[in-house]
Amino acid sequence: MSKSNSQELRDAIRDAGLRATPARVATLELLHRAASPLTHADVAEHLAEKGIDKATAFRNLNDMTDSGLLRRTELGDHVWRFEPIGEGEHEHTAHPHFVCVDCGSVSCLSEIKLTEKSLRTSRQVGEVTEILLRGFCKSCA
Repeated sequence: MSKSNSQELRDAIRDAGLRATPARVATLELLHRAASPLTHADVAEHLAEKGIDKATAFRNLNDMTDSGLLRRTELGDHVWRFEPIGEGEHEHTAHPHFVCVDCGSVSCLSEIKLTEKSLRTSRQVGEVTEILLRGFCKSCA
């Protein structure tokens, strides 16, 4: 979901059954601008500049996740990260992520898809809901 302006974000929040408060709009704007999923601490730090406290940031992240606007992902480090759910996606159709094993940076790999053969093979054991790659980012390699 690539929303280009605040009115589209307010409409999306209302369509999800939530009040479009300034804190929710600011949260959704931040996550749509982010290049990768953000932790609660990341979101709270950015929103503090707008006078939004940590508890409000956390509550809004959870409310928007529960309403289907955001996806919450845990990438093996026991830290929840949040990102917008894109057009045509749902909570369980996440794109792949790359996590640097040295510095911990996270990158979205939106263009990587399983091949048809890989999908057929994986269906024999279940449904793939996430692909996580680990390695060294360019800065750490």
